[in-house]
Amino acid sequence: MDRAQKTELVSELNRTFGEVSVVVITRNLGMTVKQSTALRTKMREAGASYKVAKNRLAKIAVEGTDYAGIADLLTGPTAISTSADPVAAAKVIAEFAKTNDKLEIVGGAMGTQLLDAEGVKALATLPSLDELRGKIVGLLQAPASKLAAVTQAPAAQLARVFKAYAEKDAA
Repeated sequence: MDRAQKTELVSELNRTFGEVSVVVITRNLGMTVKQSTALRTKMREAGASYKVAKNRLAKIAVEGTDYAGIADLLTGPTAISTSADPVAAAKVIAEFAKTNDKLEIVGGAMGTQLLDAEGVKALATLPSLDELRGKIVGLLQAPASKLAAVTQAPAAQLARVFKAYAEKDAA
C-alpha cells in the first residue's frame, strides 16, 4: 500500500467516524474468508459495515473525532464495525459472535461514551430504530382504532334496532 492509498484510507475512515452512531471493535482469531464474507453480508443487510484496517492507520483516523477513545482498543488483528443506527452493528456482531468462537468483541463506543465487551453485548439487546418506530406507530394507532370502534358502535346498535322494528312491522 503506497502513501496515497494510506492517506485515502485514513480520510475515508475519518469521514466514516464522523457519520456513524456506534463503532464496535472486534478481534479476528482466525476467521476464514467464507466466515468474513458471511459477516460482511449480514452487516450490509443491517445497514452497517465491517472493515479490517491497519491499526496504525485507524488510530490516525480516529484522532479529532468523538471516537478517539477507542484508539487503545486497536491492538492485534482487529476489525472495525460501524453503523448509523446505534444498535445495528452491535446486534449483528453479537449474533455472529455467539455462533463463531473466532470472533471476539473487544469493545466500542457510542460517540464519546466508551463501551467494553459487555457494554456492546448489552447494546445489542436493545431494539433497533426501526423496531422502536414500529412500536410507536402501533401505540399511536391503537387508541385511534379503539376510538373509531367506540364512535361507530352506537350507530350500529341503532341500525340493528331499526332493522328489528322494520322486520317486526313487515311480519
